[in-house]
Amino acid sequence: MAEPQRTYVTQEFLEKMKEELTQLKTRKRAEVAQRLKEAIAMGDLSENSEYDDAKNEQSFVEGRILELESQIRTAVVIQTTKSNHVAMASTVRIRDEKTNEEETVTIVGSTEADPFEGKISNDSPVGRALLGTKAGDEVEVDTPAGVIKYKVLEISGSTNK
Repeated sequence: MAEPQRTYVTQEFLEKMKEELTQLKTRKRAEVAQRLKEAIAMGDLSENSEYDDAKNEQSFVEGRILELESQIRTAVVIQTTKSNHVAMASTVRIRDEKTNEEETVTIVGSTEADPFEGKISNDSPVGRALLGTKAGDEVEVDTPAGVIKYKVLEISGSTNK
């Protein structure tokens, strides 16, 4: 049997997932059950949009519960470590060599990735290219817009700034 897919997350994100799971199992499930009960009490279910909406919401909630339970069960907490190489949980300041624009990104698992917050997945093209590099290294990243060259300027906690 294949080994389950690991879910790489920070401790903070794992706690958020656990909190969401608790809310869904306790509060949200009860709310949906109450909506279903009220919709059933209205009678004829074949043309009852309240019942259909409540069943759809129930389906969504149960699906999300299963997803969260799986992610939590397979979670591997990534730790920030002092290193001069980019690894999971590293915060990296990079510069686009063509535009000279700098940005700071943190390498996280795909579940936690949020480009708007500067959190990029280790599975993304940029994340993959940065892993294992050190300050001063240059990387080329194939993107849909073409090849982009980045220079690694700084790694958080790096001894080689």
